[in-house]
Amino acid sequence: MTAQNGFSFADLGPDQLLDALDSTGIRAESGLLALNSYENRVYQFTAEDGARYVTKFYRPQRWTDEQIAEEHQFTLALAEQDIPVAAPIALNGQTLHHFNGHRFALFPSLGGRQFEVDNFDQLEWVGRYLGRIHQVGKQQAFTHRPTMGLDEYLHQPRQVLENTDLIPDHLKHAFFADLDTLIGELSQHWQTDWTPVRLHGDCHPGNILWRDSPLFVDLDDARNGPAVQDLWMLLNGERADQLAQLDTILDAYNEFSDFDPRELKLIEPLRGLRMVHYMAWLARRWEDPAFPQAFPWFADAKYWEGQVLAFKEQLAALQEPTLQLMPQW
Repeated sequence: MTAQNGFSFADLGPDQLLDALDSTGIRAESGLLALNSYENRVYQFTAEDGARYVTKFYRPQRWTDEQIAEEHQFTLALAEQDIPVAAPIALNGQTLHHFNGHRFALFPSLGGRQFEVDNFDQLEWVGRYLGRIHQVGKQQAFTHRPTMGLDEYLHQPRQVLENTDLIPDHLKHAFFADLDTLIGELSQHWQTDWTPVRLHGDCHPGNILWRDSPLFVDLDDARNGPAVQDLWMLLNGERADQLAQLDTILDAYNEFSDFDPRELKLIEPLRGLRMVHYMAWLARRWEDPAFPQAFPWFADAKYWEGQVLAFKEQLAALQEPTLQLMPQW
């Protein structure tokens, strides 16, 4: 399956970008510095008044206006509670702007250094703020944005991968046999006895900057889901390391939001869902010229051979005992 109807950002050149910004009353004084983003197009610039901004141009056909508005409303609600997030700027009462078929938003440019996943002081801060984020997230559910489930993360991606021509012919049989085995196991391990929470949705370390405290950026994947979705990607290393990290995060998290320990059973299933969804995401976007340039290995047979092995490893991980919290939990 190709990118959405062959869409690319080819028409979004410098003149179009500057004209779009001008339409909001913001005039760029500096050039537009492209930031690291593939799903959307994101640029940093300095305006005539000396303020620094980031502008995000949304990929068409991914989110509706209503879904983007829900992301903005959630982010602004977090900012109103003094939770450090990169929130959109309202201009003339609007945070989502339209220009020549493109939709975009403006944000303040907020710097920071890399979040250190092995720094337990920083993990404690992150856990505390994730508890506060979910405290706000529990107040109501997204209406237009999706709720995490097997169809979006497994069944639709399976169809995308079946229709792509990127998988070498000699690997297809083994690839899909192991993929289907993994999908079957993930479906067996998937639990639905959790209370949906509005989530960041993609809370990996790259979406957390560090200043005097964490700064959460890029809520583009915000959706309803289990709270543990915003926690498990912060765990790394051997099992003992992950247990210590988890205990640190949840001890701080629980100061503001009660964590249901039954959700720990979802960590490995969520890892498997992300694995399958990620492959399909790349396949969907392959006709966007930015993707072959950024991910050239995706078209290499060695990548697909590695995925067959990764499926087997994830199947083994699903059979391992669930991470257990310290006795006080």
